[in-house]
Amino acid sequence: MKSVRRLLLALAIGLLIVPAASRADDAPDPYSGLASQSFEDIAQAITTLAASGNPQAAPTIAALQNETLFVTPDQALLIKTDDGYTNARTGEKVADVVEDDLANVRVNNAVRRAIEAASGALDLVSPDPATRLRAAAQVFTSRDPTSLPLLGAALAKETNAQVRTALLQAQAAAQLASNAGSEADQLSAVATLLARGDIEAKSLLGSLHDNPQAVLAKATAAIASIERMERLWSLAQGLFYGLSLGSVLLLAAAGLAITFGVMGVINMAHGEMVMLGAYTTYVVQSAIAAAAPGLMGFSLMFAVPAAFLVSGLIGVLIERTLIRFLYGRPLETLLATWGLSLVLQQAVRTIFGSSNRDVTTPGWMSGSDAVMGLTITYNRLYIIAFAVVVIGLLMAVLRYTALGLRMRAVTQNRRMASAMGIRTPWIDALTFGLGSGVAGMAGVALSQIDNVSPNLGQSYIIDSFMVVVFGGVGNLWGTVVSALTLGIVNKFLEPFAGAVLGKIVVLVALILFIQRKPRGMFPLKGRAVEQ
Repeated sequence: MKSVRRLLLALAIGLLIVPAASRADDAPDPYSGLASQSFEDIAQAITTLAASGNPQAAPTIAALQNETLFVTPDQALLIKTDDGYTNARTGEKVADVVEDDLANVRVNNAVRRAIEAASGALDLVSPDPATRLRAAAQVFTSRDPTSLPLLGAALAKETNAQVRTALLQAQAAAQLASNAGSEADQLSAVATLLARGDIEAKSLLGSLHDNPQAVLAKATAAIASIERMERLWSLAQGLFYGLSLGSVLLLAAAGLAITFGVMGVINMAHGEMVMLGAYTTYVVQSAIAAAAPGLMGFSLMFAVPAAFLVSGLIGVLIERTLIRFLYGRPLETLLATWGLSLVLQQAVRTIFGSSNRDVTTPGWMSGSDAVMGLTITYNRLYIIAFAVVVIGLLMAVLRYTALGLRMRAVTQNRRMASAMGIRTPWIDALTFGLGSGVAGMAGVALSQIDNVSPNLGQSYIIDSFMVVVFGGVGNLWGTVVSALTLGIVNKFLEPFAGAVLGKIVVLVALILFIQRKPRGMFPLKGRAVEQ
């Protein structure tokens, strides 16, 4: 370990204080040292070569590490490649090499340690920014004080802002961990780690003990500041997850808000409309994979309208063949739609089997990104955006189309709408189909974050009814506020009460709220002459 530190120190000093021209003129030729029979000379030559700035230094040391560096009888150094040999000094290809005359450069443990130290040093001054960034991160983790001179040399040359920040952080970590540098330097290092502000920085600041008192006091204050920021970012993370869950609930409940609000039908098969949308996504992706694999990245673009049509048409069929005979009989409607949900689940099991189906997530929806202390997953971010688009289109349909006008008229006063010539039975059918189609689109979104199985809809039916009742039956704005509120409350309760107990607390609070306001937060207003 001491020999490694000496090598690193010697290398750093060479980088810092020896001008390039002087090294070229006065320093011993490292290539001659590599051809030496002395292990000490070879180790010194490796250190000198790494500090020389020679563009051939990296391939030469890599060849030595891979045991592909050879010495010729006249002390020339050759690197063996896939297509022959090159001159280690110049990089030029060498012809007519007699392999029997070649000998490997001598290596022992001391030389291997010198190679490792030189490789790390070359990474810090590599022409590739990604390599320099990775090397800086390794130094930050190791906090080796012998790397400080080398870091200073690298910082003097660094022009990339991201790499420079990483080098400063690595330098700060090494200074504080080894209690190196002046008090002013260490105070500056504490400020650098505070700016980094992550768990590793907090852990390092918390491990200080032999540093000057002023440094320890500033480190304590920095830890408190980092913890405050962690709490704020934790709240932001919970808010994002809550919005994500609220968007899922909103997509699942939007269709139910329409059917329940216009027709007063307690549709227990609504979850199966969501499930059919998810299976439509699976079928569309399977067809695209078989016919045009190059379009798989756009599969969801085809799945959304397909799911709307499939679930919407089945919704119209259900209304025309079952629901229209049960208006005004809520108990029979509940039982009939519950039985229908079981029939649809069994039909899907018969066609697709009972096991989960794999739905591919497109590349543009995969992965995550960290923004400061906030981790944003792309699939949930796109679901939030999708929910905004769906609700925006749904509101536009209700407000600016003839169908929307008639639906609102039937919602507010069915008998008066009928007396004005609106064909309420067809409005009921189209409304049921619209609500079911929206549920199908929700199934496309849910297929990206949940298992596509016959029981998919059952996971969301109770939550959907909670959202609709809490927001106000038939009020789409109330559904939006209710879904987002319940999603955020659920996510903030989970860390303290757990997922199951959190849902129970929300349900109890909802029951108490409904007792005070039976028509929800935003009840629809109308003359409702039939009441």
